[in-house]
Amino acid sequence: MLGLVMGLASCSSPARVVGNAVAIEAPLGLPPVPLPADNPPTADSIALGRKLFFDVRLSGDDTVSCATCHNPQLSFTDALAGSRGIGKKIGRRNAPTILNAVYYSSFFWDGRAPTLEEQAGFPISNPDEMGQSHDLSIKKFEKIPEYKKEFELVYGPGRLTIEKIEIAIASYERTLLSGDSAFDRYMYGGDKAAMSEAAIRGLRLFTDKGKGNCVTCHAIGEKSATFSDGKFHNLGAGVNSKGELTDLGRYEQTKVDADRGAFRTPDLRNVAKTAPYMHDGSLKTLKDVVDFYDGGGTSNPHLDKEIKELKLSERDREDLVAFLESLTGGKGRN
Repeated sequence: MLGLVMGLASCSSPARVVGNAVAIEAPLGLPPVPLPADNPPTADSIALGRKLFFDVRLSGDDTVSCATCHNPQLSFTDALAGSRGIGKKIGRRNAPTILNAVYYSSFFWDGRAPTLEEQAGFPISNPDEMGQSHDLSIKKFEKIPEYKKEFELVYGPGRLTIEKIEIAIASYERTLLSGDSAFDRYMYGGDKAAMSEAAIRGLRLFTDKGKGNCVTCHAIGEKSATFSDGKFHNLGAGVNSKGELTDLGRYEQTKVDADRGAFRTPDLRNVAKTAPYMHDGSLKTLKDVVDFYDGGGTSNPHLDKEIKELKLSERDREDLVAFLESLTGGKGRN
């Protein structure tokens, strides 16, 4: 639900939105939605962002939109190990959900974008994704009369820029929220019948650092509303039969040796709906994921020191899956 906005955070976009700002109401289990002071969402900017999000004309061959990899019907993922771009190109990484991305401190598996605004521009120009230069996108959309009117409504008179496209998409993406899950109703809504006994046992395991060890990276609480610490960890996912990393992950951005094979801790909300898992989509089910962690990941020289063999019982592993399934919330705005 949208209403008048009060407090705002900060971002770095030079374009300015005109019109009355609105607030975005968080569902049960999520903290107040942080909104940037220099890109306050308005009803018109959100509507423009949604239109752009679904528009295949942002791609080089008019076949791929943001929604191709972030499909609302698939919890804003694409259910593929590697996302499909223009010319049927297959990317090297799995598309994570963008539900609740408003709470992230960095974006993409390797954290290369610090804001939703900057994130929005990367796939457009990526040759394996939407494959269209920012300059060509501007020239293409300048020639579409309906967009000329809508961009002026949101930003006032002036030339079209890629920043205006990016911040409109970001404004829409900030409305993509999912909470009010069985876990939220149990933990925050006072409904002690909302979760099954198996899920409750799974919650206890999840938060037990001496046994389940999950909260080490997937923290629970208001500051980690998405069940992610926002950091980068090497789990051994993507290590080949020779023990070699097939994707260097965070290292590609930082060139810090300790970041080799490290990837951002993913959001766990709606995780039962966002298979396959890991940056390379190599694990097909939640059972596979729990078994992978139970075995201590895959050994490699840069394996995170927090990853260790758990030796859980079969019931323990089933209970963890039941807990993860309890994190399924609403579909989010689309």
